[in-house]
Order: sequence, then structure tokens, then C-alpha cells
Amino acid sequence: MRTLVIILLATQFCSADELSFEADVRPILKAHCFHCHGEDGDPKGELDLRLRKLIVKGGESGPAIDLEDPLSSLILARIESGEMPPEDKNLSNVEIEIMRQWVANGAKTAGAEPESVTDDYFTKSEQSFWAFQPISRPTIPSKTGAHAASAIDNFVRARLNEQQLTLSPAATKTVMIRRLYFDLLGLPPTPEAVDAFVNDDSPTAYDQLVDRLLASPRYGERWGRHWLDVAGYADSEGYVDSDPVREWAFRYRDYVIKSLNQDLPFDDFVIEQLAGDELIPAPYENLSNDELHLLSATGFLRMAPDGTAAGGIDQEVAKNETIADTINIVTTSLMGMTVGCARCHNHRYDPISQKDYYRLRAVFAPALDWKSWLVPNLRRISLYTPEDVAKRNELEAKAKAAEANRQTVIDKHIARTLYEELFKIEDSIREALKTAFETATADRTQEQIDLLAKHPNIQNISSGSLYLYSRKRATRADELLTIASLLESTRIKHLQAELIAKLPEDEKPVADAALATKPDDRTEEQVNFLDNHPELLVTNETLSKTDPETAAKVAEIRAAADVCRKTDSKKEMDDLQKIVDDIREQIPVEEFVRALTEPANHTPETFLFRRGDHRSPEETAIPPGDLSVLGITSPVEIPSNDPAIQTTGRRLNYARHLTSDSHPLLARVMVNRIWYHHFGNGFVNTTGDFGFLGERPSHPQLLDWLSREFIESGWQIKRLHKLIVTSETYKQQSVRNGQLDEIDPDNRLFARQSIRRIESEVLRDAVLSATGKVSGKMFGEPVPVMEDAVGQIVLGEEDLDGERKPRAAGSLGEEEYRRSIYVQVRRSRPLGVLETFDIATVAPNCTKRATSNVAPQSLLLMNSDFMVKYSGEFAHRLVSEFPDDLNAQLTRAWRIAFSEVPTNALVDSLLQFHREQVDVIRKDEPELNDSES
Repeated sequence: MRTLVIILLATQFCSADELSFEADVRPILKAHCFHCHGEDGDPKGELDLRLRKLIVKGGESGPAIDLEDPLSSLILARIESGEMPPEDKNLSNVEIEIMRQWVANGAKTAGAEPESVTDDYFTKSEQSFWAFQPISRPTIPSKTGAHAASAIDNFVRARLNEQQLTLSPAATKTVMIRRLYFDLLGLPPTPEAVDAFVNDDSPTAYDQLVDRLLASPRYGERWGRHWLDVAGYADSEGYVDSDPVREWAFRYRDYVIKSLNQDLPFDDFVIEQLAGDELIPAPYENLSNDELHLLSATGFLRMAPDGTAAGGIDQEVAKNETIADTINIVTTSLMGMTVGCARCHNHRYDPISQKDYYRLRAVFAPALDWKSWLVPNLRRISLYTPEDVAKRNELEAKAKAAEANRQTVIDKHIARTLYEELFKIEDSIREALKTAFETATADRTQEQIDLLAKHPNIQNISSGSLYLYSRKRATRADELLTIASLLESTRIKHLQAELIAKLPEDEKPVADAALATKPDDRTEEQVNFLDNHPELLVTNETLSKTDPETAAKVAEIRAAADVCRKTDSKKEMDDLQKIVDDIREQIPVEEFVRALTEPANHTPETFLFRRGDHRSPEETAIPPGDLSVLGITSPVEIPSNDPAIQTTGRRLNYARHLTSDSHPLLARVMVNRIWYHHFGNGFVNTTGDFGFLGERPSHPQLLDWLSREFIESGWQIKRLHKLIVTSETYKQQSVRNGQLDEIDPDNRLFARQSIRRIESEVLRDAVLSATGKVSGKMFGEPVPVMEDAVGQIVLGEEDLDGERKPRAAGSLGEEEYRRSIYVQVRRSRPLGVLETFDIATVAPNCTKRATSNVAPQSLLLMNSDFMVKYSGEFAHRLVSEFPDDLNAQLTRAWRIAFSEVPTNALVDSLLQFHREQVDVIRKDEPELNDSES
């Protein structure tokens, strides 16, 4: 569809006489026909369509164009009949008409053609494409009909004047502060911030507000999210269904946020991400903060999906896919070019040859060498210091000594258990069983194996089963104590009976009754009686005197029970294991940084893969370089080996080449992206495609002026923000009107500010902000996500039961209220609330988010668990601030949510709505009292 639009636009302003082969016809043939009739040096039917002269010459069927009878030309007959190209590549009616008109008008060229053509031949028309031209500094228009606050306004007004349009009136201060907060911080302003700005009448109030917001740490979180989209940031590896977690990826996220907050010049930002490791010497040990910063930056080149650690896949394919995705991320994010299809053949639309693609691949080959590959977890660098290593070695030695002591105790318990169990076996086989048990498993005879199998109580003795034998001993201890107590109580009763027998007959019933009564329940008569006959109160102590033999037996049994208790091997082993664990817990935690590095003196050769198949390489190595079409503005070749550093220096030299002021793409792409996020429209709306299939810039001169200003002011991103947001163009109202909608329905001329829907992360953060609990905690491990019992992806640590079903998520505390940029990005598990509102799909990256309007969005905002929970917390906040004033609660709610003071009529409407809802709740829940309502 996009191709059709481009063709229609191209032909709308030119007559048949103006059609040329280079500008109008060759792009059609290149897209549909070159794969059979031009590439690989073996055109089918000997028909080469890459030059006009070759078409006229024709192939096996004769000349393709009949100059004497043009409309009878063979090329038209084949195209119009649908015979050629094949069905899946047929030309559209518009394209056929262009071909017909061109042939009928003499099949003209724009200029002289070369004598021969190569696979990387590009026409002057292709070379002169706007995106490949040097970045100029156009003269600022001066006659725009009004005073302009900035050069931006002059350029925009000049375009509007062409359509007899003007800028819209400025938005109110209330609107502007909310716009700035969301644009620069991704959070709504507080009512207090709104009041302070609205009531500040100083001429510098707006500029000061902009400066404060750009200096806020929240700025890096907001604009870091934009960059992480194009970088393809993810906390998981992707590629396979299991989507394994990508550990330590968060250091790259933190690098981006810190760099933006520090206003790191964009050229340094790019250089560090492409070659931070080449800016510091190896080995990467005992890293300083600056060195860690540079290594973290190379996480940019580690963001592509990487399935090379997974099983059950073709590893060679997976390696090459990771390299291809990395190149895709680099070129779309930094150059605004889609080079992916040149992996298999010359680009069908843009002047990018297959050799160009492999030149780019050669830049990264020393670090991403598919023949010397490192799986993800081996591409990480330890942050251990020498002190950490020494401490770990010291504590590990102590832990091993404690483990050895524990093993000695285990061996003692095994020997004891073996002795106890052998004692239960008949004497005749006891020694044979002992020998069989003590013989190493691999050395046992079949006879010993069979013997042990018949006595599992012996065979199963091991460190892992000792607890079972300990349990038996515990049971035996209980049994022994019961026996001792029964023996003791029985003997005491016998002694008392003997003593009672010696009493007078009339005292015997009194004695029986007194002894049968609990001490606390005895009558005074019974107490006096026993005081007069103390010998009847037989105790353990008196038993030892009256019946020492029984007392000794009871003591012996209790001692045996105590031995059983004290030989609880499980408790003893657990205690010893705790000693080991406590020692190891003192070992410094070893942290890592995910980085892309390359071995010293490693210069693998890169070969072009025929049809993109790694199993079919050509024989000639390809040197590193940039797109050859850019040779008109900047050098293309990249040095293959830099003798000044340990690595090849390819990525470093390429990064410096990209960030040179002569490169036509980098600055334009970044300026366009920043403009896009401030206006909802870019100068080029295809933010990741500045090629032939992308949009043409709506304001090419302004794009170039801003790009040149960006470069010459030191690539300062915050300065560019301020330049944009202080313009009258940015400050306009977003109100639509009929005239504008008729002339410029998509607001490509910027005669008003665009109405934009906030992104998914901003929506969630704004909800958290309304509760008053949004966390300011920055950096570190991501907030985990999990699948709940109904299949929704929510915040929480994954906890599966025995059937691998998720248990309810536990409390995350403050982590639950962290901003969305810190939520774990699982490719296969996007957080539900974010996915509903079009979170970035990183496959492998996202240069522009999709925008959808679907029913689940409304449902989520109406009654989802997410909204119910945080709406309740919002309500609690309001009640706590104004406990007994409903009017104040509603006014405060409106101000927090919408950054404006509600009118009296609006407050009345809110009060009425509240009364109606209270009535509904009382009807449904009559047991609720007024306060609960």
C-alpha cells in the first residue's frame, strides 16, 4: 500500500514526457524483477533489466523494447498478460501504466548510462535521495508574516503561509504545565506545582519550569523509555518459547537513564554503546565507575533475541539470527534504515547492496563471531575486586573445613546406624553384610549386591536417609520414657499399698481416699492425715531409698531415652550445615555486567552468504564499511584493525564515523525522533525508515536546520528539547477546526499541537501518582512479573505449586509502586496493563509504537483489578487529606487527575454522581452504614 501511495505521489506531478528510467522505472523493476533478471550474474533468459540499454538489447526472446513500435514491445506484453513477473510479484495497475507510458514515450533515461553494471550499482537518482545528502544549514525564513519566538517558528510559518494558514493560539498555562510534565517526565504535575506556575507572572516562568523538569531525575526515566524501545531492551532472551530471563540486563537500562539525566552528548552516547569496551584496556578487572559505565553501555549490542543457550534448535541458525537482529537494531535506531532484506539480496527499494550488508556485519564480526560464539551467560564480566576475591577465598576455605567436619560427623552417624541395624541381623550374615555395605558400589560383587537387596534397612543407609533412622530413635526414646514412667508409678503404688496394709483398719479408707485425691483438691482432714503419715507420699527420691533396685532401673531406662534423643543425626547435621551456610553468606555477592567485548588480536573474516544462507559463503572476504551510497558524503571504508588498541577498533571507528558531522543520517534520525515524541508527528513519520519506502520529510529545511544545530551545539539533547518546547509551535492549542481538518487532517504542517494518547507506561505511572505512593527508587533489579491463576501477567515473584500452577502473588512492598520503566520486560510476558495500551513490541526492537483502540482498554480503565485496587488507594488518600469534607475530596481528586480546578457546576455534578452511587451501594449492600457507604 505504501509503495502504491509513493508511486501515485510521484506520477501526480510529472507528465509522461518526464518519466525516466532511473527515477520511475528502475525502482519498479528492482522491486519486482531484479531477483531473476539482474542479480547473481546469471539473468534468466539472458535478459538483464538493470540498464535501459540492456532492456533494449533483450535476451533469448529478442529485444524487450521495440523502439519502432513501442506499444508492441515484448516487455509490455509479458507484464500486461501477467506472465511476468511471477504471480506473487505481479505489478500493480499503476506500475503497469508507468511502464506503458515510459516505453511509449521513447524509454528515456535521465542521463548517460555506464558501459556495464555491477551488483552494487546505484543510479544518480538513488544517490541523490534526500536522506543521503549532506546535512545543510538552510537560511532561516524571515518573511513569515509575524514575529517568531525561534527559528523553528519561522520555518513552520513559512510552510503554513504556503497554505494560507497560521499557528493556532497558545495553550493556557494550565495546559502547558501538564503538557510539559507528561512530555519531559512522564508524570502529571501536582496541584501545588500547577498553582505555583499559574500564579508566577514573571516572563521567565516558563523557561525556568522547562529547566527544572530537564534537571529532574524523572526526565531520564521518561526519555530513557523512548530510547529503550529503539534499542530493543528486554529482560529476557526471547527466540525460544521458554524465553529465559536475561540476568543483569538492567545495567544497560540504568546506563541509559543516567546518561540522559547527565545530558551526555549524543555522539558520546552512541560511541559508548557501540564500542564502550574499546575505550578501556583489557582485562576488565577491578573496574572503576567510569569503566563500568562504558561496559554497561555495550549492553545496546546485547539486546537482540539470543537463543544460542537453548536446546533443540539449530545453533548455527540461532547465532546468525542474533547477529542479524543486532544489525537491524543498530541500523534502524541510529541510521533510520532497514537493511535486513539485503542480508539475502540487494535491497528491493533502497540503494543498499548485499555487499553493503556484509560490510556492516564485518564491523561487528570480531565481537559477534558466529564461528567462535559465546552463549549469553558467558558474555558477562565480573565486578569482583581483588579484595572480594581474597575474602571469598578465605571464607570458602573456612566453609570447606566446616563441610569436612560435617562429613566426619555424618560418617560417625552412618557407622553408628550401621552398627544398630546390623545388631538386628542374625550373627551368621552380619559380617558379610557389613563388608558388602562398606565396599564401594562399583566394586561390589553380584553376591554382595543381592545380599544388600535383601536387607534394605542396611542398603539404604546414607547421609540422605539418616533422618529416617533418627526418626526411629526419637520414637524409641518416647517408648523408653513411657516404660520408665509406668515402671516408676507401678512400683510407687505397690509400696503405698504395702504401707496402707500396716495401718489400723479404720485409717485404711482415709489413706486410700487421700492418695486418690489430687493434692490441690484434698480436704483439711486428708492433708492432716498425710502430714501424720509422710511415709505414704512415696516420691522418686524416697523410691531410691526404699527400692534402690527399681529406682536404678528407671534411671537407666531414662538415660537410654536421653541417648536416643541426643543422637538425632538430622538436627546435628542441620546445625553443622547452618554453620557452613552462615560462613558462605558472608562471601561478597558476585555481580556482573552484560557487555559486548572482543578478544585481543581476533580478526575473523566475513563472507557474503549467497541468498543469506550461512552454509553457502562466497570465497572473497568482505571488509568492514558503511553503506556505499553514503560515499558521496562520508568515507565508507572502516579500518579493519586499529594498531593503537588491543581490539580491532572496528566498532570504535564505525561509531566515530557515524557521529562525524558529515554523516547524513544519525543527527536527522535523532532530531526527528525527538520531534516526534513532542508532537505526535515526526517530520518523517516512519521514524525507523528514512529510505525510499519511508515518508518524505514534511519540513526538510527545518529538519536539516535542527540537525545541524544539534551537531554544532555539541549534540546536547536537553538543549534540543528546550529549543523545541520553548517554540510557539510547541505551545499551540490542540483544538481542531474545520479549515485545518480539510487542508491538513493529519496535522503534518503543525498548525496546531497534536492530541496524543499517553503511552502505557505513562498511564500506569499516572495512576500510581494519583495514589501518592509512586516510588522514587531508581535503578537496580527489575520488578518481577508472573502469570496469575487466570493467565494474566501481573507483578509478582513466580511461585508454582506441585502441579506447576501459580500461587497467589505475595506483597512486593515498595517495588509494586516503582515506575514502569523498572518493570521486568519479558518478551513472552508483557505486564497486562501495559500490553493493553500498546507496550513496545521488541522483535527485535521498536522504532515506533502501534496505537490501537480496542474494547479491553475501556474495560481495564472501568473495572480491572488494577484500577479497582489503585482507585481504592486514591480514595483513601483523599479521605485522609480531607476526612469530613466531600466537596474538598472531589475537588482535590479532579485536580490530581486532570491538573485543573473544577468549576462549581462540575463539582455539583460530581456530588450528584456520588449521591447516586451511594444510593446504589446502599440498595445492594443494606448492611453498610453511612460511614462505610
